[in-house]
Amino acid sequence: MERKNNKKVSLLIPAYNEEKYIGACLDSIISNAPHSFYEIIVIDNASTDKTAKIVAYYRKHNVRIVKESHKGLTWARQRGFIEATGDILAFVDADTRMEYGWYEKIIQAYTYNTNIACLSGPYVYYDASALYNILVKMYWYLLALPSYWIIGYMLVGGNFAIRRDVLEKMGGFDTSIPFYGEDTNIARRAARFGKVKFDITFKMPTSARRFFGESLFKAGNIYILSFLSETFLHRPVVKKYKDIR
Repeated sequence: MERKNNKKVSLLIPAYNEEKYIGACLDSIISNAPHSFYEIIVIDNASTDKTAKIVAYYRKHNVRIVKESHKGLTWARQRGFIEATGDILAFVDADTRMEYGWYEKIIQAYTYNTNIACLSGPYVYYDASALYNILVKMYWYLLALPSYWIIGYMLVGGNFAIRRDVLEKMGGFDTSIPFYGEDTNIARRAARFGKVKFDITFKMPTSARRFFGESLFKAGNIYILSFLSETFLHRPVVKKYKDIR
């Protein structure tokens, strides 16, 4: 029997100095999920460039902007949580480009599995070479997926949707975490209230700018270390991070 969808999905996009990317991000959402989201909120996280001006152009498409003057990704996420009114809060990054079917996968997951607390999936990189993406795919299948099966949770910060009531029970986002490890922290705490599902087909195209700026080896090692430290020590060990814009 077909189940009726009555889920209100809020889409939240943290943005710090994202004038180069935010327009393409919003264009992809409007093109591939038109009139789907209950609301679309861009959190201007202390930007000093033209981010807010660009976002203002999209007001006619149900996009609104809110400000969070305390710079930091987790502070921006928390502001989004406070402002949003949907039943499910979906988060993407400002340098992502949503594909057709992403919204539908969220609805399908939460309609047919009431135990899901959070849904996430992998990145693919639209500005990287085919070889680069093959290496990344190997990482997801050979390292990330087995880790998910063993530990029971995994989350990618620019590609996840979480139930509002779960986030409320968690007490929101941990704003003491500057950057690295915040995604695993969300997954670990959300897993207390339901299934944190990592779906390999729930993909999000994004920029590989951090890997280009820090090298694939360095950034990859930091992400792995952060996942392990947050999983087993319940705290991130890497405090400093570099803004790459």
